Amino acid sequence: MELRQLRYFVTLAEELHFGRAAAREHIVQSALSQQVQRLERELEVRLLDRSTHHVELTPAGAAFLVEARQILDHIGRATQAARTAAVSGPTLRAGIIDAGYDSMPQILRSVQQRNPGLTIHQVEIGTPDQYQQLADGRLDIGIGRASLTPQGVASELVRLDALGVLVPQNHRLAAHDGVPVISLARETLLLGEESRTPEFNQFVIELCRSVGFAPTIYEGTVDSNRAAADLVLQGRCVMCVPSSSRTSNRPGTVWKPLIEPVPQYPWSLLWRYGDPSAHVAAVIESARQLADRLGWLQTAEESADLPATDHHPR
Repeated sequence: MELRQLRYFVTLAEELHFGRAAAREHIVQSALSQQVQRLERELEVRLLDRSTHHVELTPAGAAFLVEARQILDHIGRATQAARTAAVSGPTLRAGIIDAGYDSMPQILRSVQQRNPGLTIHQVEIGTPDQYQQLADGRLDIGIGRASLTPQGVASELVRLDALGVLVPQNHRLAAHDGVPVISLARETLLLGEESRTPEFNQFVIELCRSVGFAPTIYEGTVDSNRAAADLVLQGRCVMCVPSSSRTSNRPGTVWKPLIEPVPQYPWSLLWRYGDPSAHVAAVIESARQLADRLGWLQTAEESADLPATDHHPR
């Protein structure tokens, strides 16, 4: 199957007239007819019903038209992306879960300082979709907990992030210097949207179970940490939040570290296994340097009783 055959078929399906379709494609009518016939033979289905004065799509042709248009659209976007990259220079596409988390922005700022000619595109996207887009080449680097990393995606732990709870400033837990995890048994917990952060939700639930209770989960969902903080401010729920989240600075709320045990959320860089890109290597190296300078991998004095499976050797 050739791309020109798809293009000829789509044009013919839009015109439903061989003469007009051939004129649009700047070819003779017989050549257009031959290419569409070859396409039908390869597919082993009839795409068009033809008569002397009439052309009509068959049900198979109507179904094929939808997919053929999508293929041509993808080819068009890929062509434009390649042309844009050739003009604008090197690019790096980085996945972030939420703009409110500061780990990846700090890493990318460091990369940008060292590579001023590099164009960095940040894409706000959940970890499961990061895996998919890393695999198919739409992303170059991502970040998240690596516990569910599929084959083909490499990872390296870059930060152990203290986990705390966000509560309204007049909440009973707001006066505590540290909040024992068991105290959450009396609260309604807001989890992240499952399609975006299943690994974070799993971490929080496992943490609660490790001290002997199953958390009461708030039934609603939100699509950003800012919207989640608004629910907390309204007193509808509390929310477990890593210290790296700017949500902890929401006016009217208070972030308190969790203790007994002291949980740390593991952030890992994610990239396509075997990716030789110098820019991906620059991100990994910048993350290592930041981790060393800022103590991101410093272990808490008392760690959560959870399996430490997220570390991948350098």
